[in-house]
Amino acid sequence: MVHTAFLPVLLVSALCNVAPTIAEKQTRPNVVFILADDQDAKLNSLDYMPNVQELLVDQGTHFKSHYCTVAWCCPSRVSMWTGKAAHNTNVTNVETPYGGYPKFVQEGLNDNWVPVWLQSEGYQTYYTGKLMNAHNVVNYFQPFPKGFTGSDFLLDPNTYNYINPIFQRNKLPPVYHTNDYSTDLVRKKALAFMDDAIKKPDSPFFVTVAPIAPHSDYTVTLNIGGDPPYGVNITPPVSADEYKDLFPDAAVPRGPSFNPDVPSGVDWIAELPQLSAENITYNDLLYRQRLRALQSVDEIVKDVVDKLEQAGILDNTYIFYSSDNGYHIGQHRLAPGKGCGFEEDINVPLVVRGPGVPAGKVITRSTTHTDLAPTWWQILGIPLREDFDGMPIPLTDAGLTELEESKRAKEHIQIEFWSKSNPQEYNQDQGLEVNSTYKGIRIVSEDYGFYYAVWCSNSHELYDMKSDPSQMTNLYAASNSTATTSYNTSTPLGRPLSALTARLDALILTLKTCKGATACTEPWNTLLPGEDVYTLAEAMDEKYDDYFAGLPKVEFDRCEEGYIADAEGPVWTEQLEWSEGDFVGRSLSEAGWDVNMLARKGRHALNRP
Repeated sequence: MVHTAFLPVLLVSALCNVAPTIAEKQTRPNVVFILADDQDAKLNSLDYMPNVQELLVDQGTHFKSHYCTVAWCCPSRVSMWTGKAAHNTNVTNVETPYGGYPKFVQEGLNDNWVPVWLQSEGYQTYYTGKLMNAHNVVNYFQPFPKGFTGSDFLLDPNTYNYINPIFQRNKLPPVYHTNDYSTDLVRKKALAFMDDAIKKPDSPFFVTVAPIAPHSDYTVTLNIGGDPPYGVNITPPVSADEYKDLFPDAAVPRGPSFNPDVPSGVDWIAELPQLSAENITYNDLLYRQRLRALQSVDEIVKDVVDKLEQAGILDNTYIFYSSDNGYHIGQHRLAPGKGCGFEEDINVPLVVRGPGVPAGKVITRSTTHTDLAPTWWQILGIPLREDFDGMPIPLTDAGLTELEESKRAKEHIQIEFWSKSNPQEYNQDQGLEVNSTYKGIRIVSEDYGFYYAVWCSNSHELYDMKSDPSQMTNLYAASNSTATTSYNTSTPLGRPLSALTARLDALILTLKTCKGATACTEPWNTLLPGEDVYTLAEAMDEKYDDYFAGLPKVEFDRCEEGYIADAEGPVWTEQLEWSEGDFVGRSLSEAGWDVNMLARKGRHALNRP
């Protein structure tokens, strides 16, 4: 019999010998990143995902103005995994020689990307699903992707086969999965990796789940002796059997830009014929199939949350949900695809749930894919890298409130794209090869919004995103017709269109070669050093008119399929010191400025490379 005097001592001893739970042993947070493929933010697909809505949107923060900077799979993914703009990764296409996995390796990025850096910080790293284009059964070991505790990648030529996918696990040979459904396999593999990670509670984890949905189904067929030696049959995505009859009445939203009676856009887009009734019927079928394929991704979200909750670590894990790029279906008479600068292509989903992230909050300030890696570093307590081109997205209630209310929050998104082929997937009546290389700038502000782009053909487009969110009226011609053409004097800008385009052009000029977070996120400091200018509205002051009008304009020397510096016209380069004072309230000549030179603490000049 135990004497009652010893009970407190025994109780303390018993408590000390109880093994701590996983949640108690984990101090650093975990991350699960669920990355869809080609999912739209503008065509309402998130509304058809009940688990995303209930478990992520309602329990986390929805970033409605989140953008990819390249609306194409491989360049976008590499920017996410490096925190760098595509012009700095030099992975600018989906195929060699300018893109794909071989280009990623060639550029030395296999040694310098998120999973490698995370492992050096003590994180377990797991990945399953699609990694990037041109990662295939021939080159998967040349070399193996570095930085993973465990991996199970989809491989070409069957990456986009919903049935019969090919997976390659760790350093084992590829496995062909006959009659298996790709997204279900990704879900099972992800949960197994999470089980492996949870068994090591002393080491936090970062798990990426990358299904192909709602990307279209690509089936590659051999054509031995032919030219080309293979063919690709592109069809709508395939859903799991249990979802094949859902949403029978769903159709592509019929907004103002959907198959318009009047042509819109510039260059080859402005020449597109209207889609036929047959095209539209097919587009609606495609839309329904995309929604159906996403139901299996929605299952992944629920199972991931359940797994974390069962392990007692849901409150110590951030869940990110996004897509590599957006998607258009019939807007501006375009056949289904991506690669354009329209909102459907560049505005993508981003929802975040995790410790300290406010529930049910919606953010309309701009964020980009190049901000994701810096954001992960901040929430995981890792010092930011100097080579990041993005900046951390605040995730606390206080930080998000400050972001929304700040008059000096980042309002620009640099957009870039390289291609010399039709980016459309279903190019009925649109079979001609086209040049789709361009530089763009998207401005997102509470009071105003714009999209401005220069194509490699040197066509220009300018849209007022507040009065014309469907991007139907190109204002660029008006901006060049006369310097006194007035623009919506009820806005804070209230200046001639020519003054507006001069500022937007200067932004692209500095951003198209920017490196590092300061240069890429504070372009006005580059353009107007010491002037305390942070926004487009502030830069529109008429005292800067002569200066901006005198800068070289963005132009291309020729169209290329990838980033080739000598094809891209004037660039911004650093040169001498400038020690004169500021020029507030004075003309440029009075301030000692030469319109061919820009002053900074470290003078800049505009030259061709």
